[in-house]
Amino acid sequence: MHAASPSSVGFAGLGIMGRPMAANLLASGVDLVVWNRSPGPAADLADLGAAVARDVDDLFARCRVVILMLATEEAIDAVLGRDGSADGSADSPAPSRFAARVAGHIVVQMGTVTPGYSRRLAYDIAAAGGSYVEAPVSGSRGPATEGTLVAMLAGPPAAVAEIEPLVDAVSAQRFACGDVPAALTMKLAVNTFLITMVTGLAEAFHFAETTGADPRVLRDVLDAGPMASVVSRGKAAKLVDGDLSPQAAIADVLKNATLIEDAARAAGAAHPLMAVCRRLFAETADAGRGGEDMAAVVTALEARAAGGAGTARPAGAARAVR
Repeated sequence: MHAASPSSVGFAGLGIMGRPMAANLLASGVDLVVWNRSPGPAADLADLGAAVARDVDDLFARCRVVILMLATEEAIDAVLGRDGSADGSADSPAPSRFAARVAGHIVVQMGTVTPGYSRRLAYDIAAAGGSYVEAPVSGSRGPATEGTLVAMLAGPPAAVAEIEPLVDAVSAQRFACGDVPAALTMKLAVNTFLITMVTGLAEAFHFAETTGADPRVLRDVLDAGPMASVVSRGKAAKLVDGDLSPQAAIADVLKNATLIEDAARAAGAAHPLMAVCRRLFAETADAGRGGEDMAAVVTALEARAAGGAGTARPAGAARAVR
């Protein structure tokens, strides 16, 4: 087994976001060791110069800093050995595997999870002798590829300072948010704006098509006006062109909308817009469009207008732009 290196950095989770982020770390000169549940993405990164860990234990043995870009809390627990499988309890960490993996390490969690989960994870990692940093990012596959994500950081100041150069390799800006889980609550606030904005944009295009306004002209007007942004331009182009290849997939946005609504409910925050958005994204996912871009939420609006009992048009059905 390799000895943990202060210079090698581990990266687990090479999906839509993780793969380009890992590639940017490599391009910045980071000595990167990668692991992914399915081998294909790791092999692609190996072609770019990454080392590939044999398994999760090998990843932690070789790297003192390990970055996690995983989709769910269950996946994070499984990678950390925190899923309770060693002692049969789903409510407590599996002591031997979990402590062996995280002791003496900095675990950088870059996915979007519930604030309560992150708070408990930080406590467990500290109790096992490790350090935990929240580092969720704002952006989709395009900014991940371009290295222009916006990062939010929370955790022990020394650990945050140590991993800042790694964050800078995958993002254009970073913001210190304080103690865990302040970075995740900030990310959920940012996603509240993103989800409601894109849903509103989709509704504007649905309104234009239904009333006879030219969607192409609507796109041009919005692109020229004060409300234009990188997101609005990108999503408007998708709505006009019918290109719903995912930058941020419906299923992932639905997960985030659910996290936001749950966190808002727990905090006593009003969330009427998010409640509506979550239902629309759920209807779109139920129609089989979970892998399409979040702009596909327009199909739920079209289905409602057509009296489709809240069910979006099935995946594969074309949408015409007048």
